[in-house]
Amino acid sequence: MGSTAEELPYWQVNVPEHLRTAECPDFLRNLNEKDLGIISTPDSEFQADSWEVVRQKVAQNRLELFQRVPSELRRYMAFTWKLKQEHGSVMNFILKHRLGWSLPIVPKGRPFEHDEDVKILRNDWPYGIDKRIVHLVVWTKFALEEDPETGDLTDKARAEIDAYVRKTFSKMPQEHVGFCNITLGFAARGTDIQP
Repeated sequence: MGSTAEELPYWQVNVPEHLRTAECPDFLRNLNEKDLGIISTPDSEFQADSWEVVRQKVAQNRLELFQRVPSELRRYMAFTWKLKQEHGSVMNFILKHRLGWSLPIVPKGRPFEHDEDVKILRNDWPYGIDKRIVHLVVWTKFALEEDPETGDLTDKARAEIDAYVRKTFSKMPQEHVGFCNITLGFAARGTDIQP
């Protein structure tokens, strides 16, 4: 990944010739190594993850291996850059416009006890996965218990999530249910929130 026959500057890859700019757009400056490699890759060289690969990444807790289609990552970065300019942060936008929650975020009860403490949204910017896979994000007003040493969810938290998934999606066959990036589901309590 990351090379083209024509050797365009990374910000011009996957951009029609008539829309290319001589200078790098602000939203593509100072990219980390992973994003730079993805943005530099032609869409034609990208391979979407199959259901088996997605399940394997989730089972191994290797969520950092998920990638967006290069042109989709570019659009995502442009969109989130604009949100930061207009709303102060992406989280401010999500809270107000997608979740309809306001600060302070206070759960009504224990994890998964009250429906109003949870909201399920389709991911507007899914990763490069098979198009038949639906990527949902479960947002919660409560924190899920983490192991302080590993930062991973505790067995208790995983059991709470499993019970919620079984209850909420019980009509779907087990092989069709999967949750990625569970810890981001409670990002609404994160430090990215700005009043």
